[in-house]
Amino acid sequence: MTDRQREILYAIIEEYAELATPVGSVTLAKLFDCSSATIRAEMVKLEAMGYITQPHTSAGRVPTDAGYRLYVNSLQERIDHQNDNPKSLPLYATEERHTRALATRIQAQSQADYAIRAAVDSLVTLTGNLGLATIGDQVYISGFGNLFAQPEFSQADHIQAVGKLLDNIKPWLREVQPNEAINVYIGTENPVGKASNVSLIISRFRSPYSDRSYIGVLGPTRQSYKRVMSLVRHAGLMLEDIIL
Repeated sequence: MTDRQREILYAIIEEYAELATPVGSVTLAKLFDCSSATIRAEMVKLEAMGYITQPHTSAGRVPTDAGYRLYVNSLQERIDHQNDNPKSLPLYATEERHTRALATRIQAQSQADYAIRAAVDSLVTLTGNLGLATIGDQVYISGFGNLFAQPEFSQADHIQAVGKLLDNIKPWLREVQPNEAINVYIGTENPVGKASNVSLIISRFRSPYSDRSYIGVLGPTRQSYKRVMSLVRHAGLMLEDIIL
């Protein structure tokens, strides 16, 4: 893959997350200051590589799970190169204000379980996704309305697949114990509910309950990964600082 193809793929992912409609060559031509024909030629190559696809009702393209994985891997590399200090993690767009709001809500709680719940509720508000966290042997979940309000979940089979994933999230976390600081499971990569068309983004953190507690969000594969991944990681690090 060339650098330009990679940049076009990332632009498609970010535009699609923002607009929720397939991204066309005219939009990308404006971003890259080149002709639509040039963009279309690169899109054909990206589609052949399996990173984007063309919905039959649109001339635009949308990312595939493979395209999202390539993009997320590049974000994880950036996060992995940072120290375990929230101030050193990359911030995007209005995130600085969001992380301050997150810290304020967590710090206002005097008990660990309330702090974790406050962090989850904040992530729900800030990301528009469903939020979840482990509190001892329980899993706290909030934000069902956010998740099912997304256009991806207008079909019953997608809702059923999400329900299957959530029904099994507790035993799966206990069994697998994801070991990275930030873990992202995209679409069909999810352990259950593979047809749910969602991404699970979770961060490991230490708490009074366990050295392997988790906090994260569940949302459509179409989302702003760089913003959400950074917020989830900040939430885990802030909880460690405040409740340990």
